[in-house]
Amino acid sequence: MDTTRNTVLEAWMAEHGYSSNSLADTVNRALERLTGRPGGLDGSSVRDWKAGRVTWPKSATRKALEDVSGLPAIALGFVPRGRTPSTPAPPQQEDPDMKRRTLVGGIAAAAAAAAASPGTATRRIGMSDVDRLQKRFTEIIASDHRHGGQLGIEQRAAALADEALNLQNAGSASQRVRSNLYASAAAFRSSAMWAAIDGRRYDVAKAHMREAQALAEMSGDQEIKFRIWSHAGTMYRHMGRPADAFAANDVARNLHLTRRDPLFASLGLARQGAIHGAAQDRTGTRRAFEQAQEAMLRANPADYRPVWMLAFYDQAELDSLALSAYLALGDYPTSEFHAHRCLSALRPHMIRSRAITTTRLAHAQLAQGAPDAATTTAMKVPAEAATQHARVTRMLQEFGAALRATAPGSSSVQTWTEHAATWRMAA
Repeated sequence: MDTTRNTVLEAWMAEHGYSSNSLADTVNRALERLTGRPGGLDGSSVRDWKAGRVTWPKSATRKALEDVSGLPAIALGFVPRGRTPSTPAPPQQEDPDMKRRTLVGGIAAAAAAAAASPGTATRRIGMSDVDRLQKRFTEIIASDHRHGGQLGIEQRAAALADEALNLQNAGSASQRVRSNLYASAAAFRSSAMWAAIDGRRYDVAKAHMREAQALAEMSGDQEIKFRIWSHAGTMYRHMGRPADAFAANDVARNLHLTRRDPLFASLGLARQGAIHGAAQDRTGTRRAFEQAQEAMLRANPADYRPVWMLAFYDQAELDSLALSAYLALGDYPTSEFHAHRCLSALRPHMIRSRAITTTRLAHAQLAQGAPDAATTTAMKVPAEAATQHARVTRMLQEFGAALRATAPGSSSVQTWTEHAATWRMAA
């Protein structure tokens, strides 16, 4: 029996502070929510997973673990029965750009081969190297959803992008492997870009974007192209440049991937709706979110999708984008509705998203003349997010200013001022 350790699961547990016993308890609670019966896992069950003695848990257990982690079981290092970690992924479907991609990839492969010193043994780069990078990418995704916007995440992702590129010149490889290495480098660079966007470091984000776009073109990977251009649309929306946001998001929405997979179409439409909200287009906002919801309902949950997509896009994220749009439009009752629906559906690992949604809910409540309720809501934001996440910090500062303007001298202002002081002392 293969007992290769599941180092991916071990890394994820360390990142999130789980012992074997505490993870077993958490998954048991998730199992009870799913099945109505308490789970029977204990620390030894999790140790079996980590040691590789159990490589594919039972279906209900897998679903519970996926609910807890926000990641598919495969992304946590588990291997379906009948497969091995080295089993190659299915080839990508050819698209109209295949000839151009093959040409670009062929040039890159030839350059890499020419760089090798003549007469020396050449290392063979294979899909196992790609798989190792993908496991590191999963760790970056998990860190982003937990912390978000941190310079350390950006720097780690950028370093891993360079590591993927260095492999191109480390030995010989098939065209498939080289394309996957470029896709991995693009994925890491897009995560660095997103961390910079989330931290409001827009000039740095644009530099990451340009490199990510070039790498994605060399990979020919439609999914990573979508991620990069969709991120670009979000970046320009945050910068107050809706025309550029529409143009970037349209590049993502016009990829043939969105015609093949309704979930990608849904995400593109939901982000389009958020841009319409920023542009003060009520009709466009409503239409985009109606279409995004319809596309999500058509998507087959069993279809293959990349880890980054599975880790964040669901009904809660759609409602989060709608919340942002309707808040920008000044439609506060509708934005509050989407906030509550988002918070009720957010998965446990979405710590950054919960802080942002809670802050936006406080704004919506305050704008409807409920300073006490709004203050209570805003005080639920964790101190770490309030002091270390640039976007949340700014929104809470704006909340405090709005509270003082609309309810001067009230007990809510005093309560909020005292509470915010505790955050500053903890920072």
